[in-house]
Amino acid sequence: MTRSAHSTTIAGWREWVGLPGVGIPWIKAKLDTGARTSTIHAYDVHVEGEGAEERVRFRIRPWQDSDEDEVEVECPVHDRRRVRSSSGHAQERIVVIMEVAIHGVVVPTEMTLSNRDAMGFRMLIGRQTLRQGFVVDARRSFLGGRAPKEVRRANRGR
Repeated sequence: MTRSAHSTTIAGWREWVGLPGVGIPWIKAKLDTGARTSTIHAYDVHVEGEGAEERVRFRIRPWQDSDEDEVEVECPVHDRRRVRSSSGHAQERIVVIMEVAIHGVVVPTEMTLSNRDAMGFRMLIGRQTLRQGFVVDARRSFLGGRAPKEVRRANRGR
């Protein structure tokens, strides 16, 4: 979907989003205006090459506590940044560019790679992405719809 330069989409504090560039149609994300950058749960991270040729290979599991629908991703390293977590710990993270579909609108997103196993959401969408035409209504959830029941049911408790 395309949007005009001044259009705005209202989203809830949590939404079902997609990662169309890597073949993930559904992943539950927390929209966090307190976070600058977006983050995805990534593991088995391997960096190869140097400088402009540096690439990263990693795996994404879109469902909590499940290896169903696991995807392997390989892409250029966009940057490395020092990021401070909500608990106050700073760490250097690899940054990649990924497409994120929110409410059917696909936006390019700088995504840091992090282990989010202990977190409630596999993905966090920060202000840099939200500035591309989204306003968060902190009282509401899933304004863009939900993953189909059979998909949620098949992955419940995993």
